[in-house]
Amino acid sequence: MAEESRFPGWRGTTILCVRKKGKVTLAGDGQVSIGNTVVKSNARKVRRIHGGKVAAGFAGATADAFALFERLEGKLESHPGQLARACVELAKDWRTDRYLRRLEAMLIVADKDETYILTGAGDVLEPEDGVAAIGSGGNYALSAARALLEYEDDTEVIARKAMKVAADICVFSNENLTVETL
Repeated sequence: MAEESRFPGWRGTTILCVRKKGKVTLAGDGQVSIGNTVVKSNARKVRRIHGGKVAAGFAGATADAFALFERLEGKLESHPGQLARACVELAKDWRTDRYLRRLEAMLIVADKDETYILTGAGDVLEPEDGVAAIGSGGNYALSAARALLEYEDDTEVIARKAMKVAADICVFSNENLTVETL
């Protein structure tokens, strides 16, 4: 509720990561809403960082997410090729630094080998089935992607279909996708 009191009525975002057969796709919708009003339909919440080797997506406050992306970039430079260590170091800072503790965002980050969800609570979670999602439509996209895993091999196809399901159900998500595949 802290976020709701600081940013009343701000809602949105569906970020989904699908990993299968050596390929990983991260997809994010483009909608930003304040209350019942869509204020932007083509926001870019997924991007490549660290020289294109890592895909990252965010849910939450945009400026906060960019601050976290910047910090993650620094951790990746300090620990090249060690996404897990960079994420753990960021999570430790996020929990202990007075400024960072106030940031209202969640991240999904992935490289060619690993996927993690990072939260301000200090969580660094690795999905056990290769699928992770965050945001208001995250559970819808997660469910759809898990259902499609058995029937489809292409991670981008799974992500796009699952994101469509989420956009059809969650009024705070849309079908204007940013998709990055590694």
